[in-house]
Amino acid sequence: MTPVRRRFADLPHGQLHMRTAGVAGEATPLVMLHASPGSSKQVEALTAALGASRLVVSPDCPGNGDSEPLPQEVPEIDELADAILAGVTAQLPDGPVDVYGSHTGARLAASIALRYPERVRRLVLDGFGVYTPDRRAEILATYAPEMKPDQIGQYLMWAWHFSRDQWIWFPWFEKKMDKRVPLDLPSAESLHDLMVEVMKAVTTYHRSYRAAFRFDMSEKVPQLTHPALICAQKTDMIFRMLPEMSALMPAAAVAELPGTASPADTAESAAIIARYLDGPVPAAG
Repeated sequence: MTPVRRRFADLPHGQLHMRTAGVAGEATPLVMLHASPGSSKQVEALTAALGASRLVVSPDCPGNGDSEPLPQEVPEIDELADAILAGVTAQLPDGPVDVYGSHTGARLAASIALRYPERVRRLVLDGFGVYTPDRRAEILATYAPEMKPDQIGQYLMWAWHFSRDQWIWFPWFEKKMDKRVPLDLPSAESLHDLMVEVMKAVTTYHRSYRAAFRFDMSEKVPQLTHPALICAQKTDMIFRMLPEMSALMPAAAVAELPGTASPADTAESAAIIARYLDGPVPAAG
């Protein structure tokens, strides 16, 4: 497995943390953008696997993981994307990059592609979800509550259940039989890693989450003109939404990814992504 290194970029608002793997070569560099509420730790296995054939840069979104938050109390996806682009640019050679994004990361990827089209060659949009206006409003009001440390450690228990319950119910706050996710729980190690990343940014994790739900992919994805792969991991709680996601961009390639629950699944997911990125020039959307 390709070694994954960690580094920081200094930005006007503070530092942006990132993980990197591989070296610049013939393959187009890849920027990997993680899902909320975690950090680039959650795409570390894919970063390492894809780093075997290209330079991969995986930043923590501002206010998540080890990246400092933007000064805005209510940042929007475009502002978060600008900070990410500024932070990763110094790590990349000149020229366009490919961009992979999962959930919140897919929204950040779409923002970058729409506003800086010359910076992007191809997109991989993984599991971004499609919601009605009413559902989005409900999720915005409930999904990512603001949290603060307290002297009895209640926030610690909340962080554990928040990290775990997302894999049992979707949405996690509707603990009903018809909201059960038909998947096994991730490993204890994966749940621990997610909780640790949530805890690092427990007072700011909600900012990017809420920004993501305000960014309407039903409106944005049809505007994309870059070649794109729309995909979802079979271990994703919103895997069932893949037909709705792909319908937003009929010219896009579509794929089901095994996920990253095992080294074999990670290798196959990385191979599917790499085959798309390295394959013939697809039709634009």
